[in-house]
Amino acid sequence: MMQFLSFPLAPFAGDADLPEAADVVVIGGGIIGVCTALELAERGVSVLLCEKGLIGAEQSSRNWGWTRQMGRDPRELPLCMESLRLWAGMNERIGADTGWRRTGIAYLSYTRRELDHWRNWEKIGAEHGVDGRMLSRTEIDTRLPGNDGRILGVLHTGSDGKAEPWIAVPAIAAAARAKGARIVTGCAVRGLETASGRVSAVVTERGTVACQQVVIAAGMWSRLFAGNLGIDFPQLKVLGPVARVEGVPLITDMPVGAENFAFRHRQDGGYTIAVRNRAIAPLTPDHFRLLGDYLPGLRTSWRELSPRIGRTFLEDLATARRWALDRRTIFEQVRILNPDPVPGYTRKALHRLARAFPAFQGARITHEWAGYMDATPDAIPVIGPVPALPGLNIASGFSGHGFGIGPGAGRMMAQLILGENTLVPADVFAFTRLRPGQAQPAAA
Repeated sequence: MMQFLSFPLAPFAGDADLPEAADVVVIGGGIIGVCTALELAERGVSVLLCEKGLIGAEQSSRNWGWTRQMGRDPRELPLCMESLRLWAGMNERIGADTGWRRTGIAYLSYTRRELDHWRNWEKIGAEHGVDGRMLSRTEIDTRLPGNDGRILGVLHTGSDGKAEPWIAVPAIAAAARAKGARIVTGCAVRGLETASGRVSAVVTERGTVACQQVVIAAGMWSRLFAGNLGIDFPQLKVLGPVARVEGVPLITDMPVGAENFAFRHRQDGGYTIAVRNRAIAPLTPDHFRLLGDYLPGLRTSWRELSPRIGRTFLEDLATARRWALDRRTIFEQVRILNPDPVPGYTRKALHRLARAFPAFQGARITHEWAGYMDATPDAIPVIGPVPALPGLNIASGFSGHGFGIGPGAGRMMAQLILGENTLVPADVFAFTRLRPGQAQPAAA
């Protein structure tokens, strides 16, 4: 294990050299990219994954580690369910520990409005075969000992679970490489080359690699990369502050969420804590460029965002949106995006936790960090081809759900590339649902 920035990240040493060619090149070494590479390698496809920094170093290691079906958008739910099935077999599949355990997950209600919301979702889950149910008063006190007695109700899904992001993503990457994938770290992809109107190669800082298909799985960098290709991918970044605390006895092994706090018991004995339903939205020029795309959703979700304007706006304004492929790019200048922690948020989460579960009154914050989530206008990811450029695919915009649904997303992306039947309807995640005007090749 190596110490990375303000939290640990399991080590992964990339391959030394680039191949001259690969069937598929995956751009980005987060959970989506490594799961896609694993699926393709298992099918015997020649796949190269290029990561500009370290495997899993951005949001994929900074998230809460929940793997859940409960509370998901019904459109996304079938993919979540498939991903959970894949998580359950992941340790055996890759021959390594990801920290995944089936612990169940609980959502707490402290108001009638929250209680009604989760009772309604209980019905939605039942329609899809999810085992979520409201707990009895006795079950609440048994499963959540030491609560302060204010809980009105708890929706619990026993089949949900959790993993350790900081070890899971490098472990999956190692398995993909063991099965034939080439994985090169510290290697930014600058752009693509085309021939006869379709993708023919990627241009990296270390050289050019011929390929037939490319997957942009670059998280919050995906919009910028696609823009240099003339592809307008509507995606914004949202900041999520997180902390690790210790000095708290085991309350429950399952992740727990309420309206304004969340916690998860970690494999190392501490807890990951965060403010739930309140992310920070650092305003950027793209917020104004994409206002028309996001305005309908903001009418219902604005309470969950805290807009801020500061240096991020100026940094984004100064970032080149088009560049030549023989020049150093922003991807080489910023190997790992490491936003500053937001102590006020994590301390607010701890204060709320200490009231709801007095055992947290003795908690000590040991690490604080933040990560950028990539969010689409409808909070549903894009997984699939970009018709305007044959051979180009996007798997991005996971809106804070990427770690949990990464295995299913990787399988679906591989199925689409290989022309197989997808595990869920592909149109739900199609690029063209957001940009119907880019439904045909540019030359058509």
